[in-house]
Amino acid sequence: MVDDDSLLGTGARPPVDTSSDQQPRHRHRHTGARPTDAPPVRRGLTGTRAVIGPVITVLTVGLAFISMFLAAFHTPSAHRLPVAVAASDQAAALFDVKAQRLAPEAFQIERYPDETSARSAVEHRDAYAAYLFDGGTPKLVYAGANGPAVTALVTPLAALPNGDGHKTPVEDVLPLSSDDSRGLSVFYASFGLVLAGFLFGQVTYQVAPRLSFNQRVLSLGLFAVLGGLATTLIACTAFGAIPGSFFGIFAIVTLLAGAVGAATVALIRTFGAVGVPLSSIFMLIVGNATSGGVLPPSFLPSWLQPLAFVMPSGVGVRALDGLAYFHHDGLGSGVVILSAWIAACVGVLYALDRIAASTGVVHAANR
Repeated sequence: MVDDDSLLGTGARPPVDTSSDQQPRHRHRHTGARPTDAPPVRRGLTGTRAVIGPVITVLTVGLAFISMFLAAFHTPSAHRLPVAVAASDQAAALFDVKAQRLAPEAFQIERYPDETSARSAVEHRDAYAAYLFDGGTPKLVYAGANGPAVTALVTPLAALPNGDGHKTPVEDVLPLSSDDSRGLSVFYASFGLVLAGFLFGQVTYQVAPRLSFNQRVLSLGLFAVLGGLATTLIACTAFGAIPGSFFGIFAIVTLLAGAVGAATVALIRTFGAVGVPLSSIFMLIVGNATSGGVLPPSFLPSWLQPLAFVMPSGVGVRALDGLAYFHHDGLGSGVVILSAWIAACVGVLYALDRIAASTGVVHAANR
């Protein structure tokens, strides 16, 4: 947690230029000093507020973590998980009835014209399983790359008796990498980058609160590129845990690191010390809980599902999964959304600097 003094670096006031003591105070507005993007600063708390403030702040973050993760994962269940069906009307209707009896509200049966399109839906993550019955031998195909939870949910569909009373054979069309047996490597890699992005935003204002706008953006870019490269080397090269294009994964993890770092910097720049707990709640807690790295978004409560498609963590996880297994599913939207996060947050920093420059008010951190 960052206190107000730490945001000022040493906590000491800069030396006062006594040579201008006799000049009107408004003259400071026209010195032409270059504004910096240091966050707003308050005097340190004292007395009762100094005792109670840290307790309230830390407990707010901790209880937010407990509440969010319990809301998301205390009793995870699928909500209308798409299942493709390429079969006759009679066979599809019978399969739908049996699937609803097996797990009410867990599946949403979607008809496809042929086996090829149904398989493609599974391979591009438009469906989590496909029931294929074109008059020959029925088959259930699924993607193990969706993780053990999805596999455990959809494979019992094969136990439903088909027309001749036998169980349906199954086929895993996209198995997990042998170096990622639990399907959690993408989540761990993204979580590490989100944590690093949050820490970058916090530490940059601890050690260098008076960087200019250009220097701050340069530092952010350097962090994102080096963090993305190091993460890709560790996850892809050292452990082989995330298959796929090295440069594609490098690009996504770089954008993810930049998006979270920029958001944290913007929050601290805007709200000062309060921006630290705000960024920990939104970027670390909400972002990771709704990322889909542990369970797909379809397993989240309905009120949390939309966040998986706008928060940097969820967008990044989907794009990484797409690069690793699902034929680039989510890659295009991931690049656009993560880039938008970076542009918007950097725009906030720029706007605040321009406002400070146009009004001629020296920022609180520089007084």
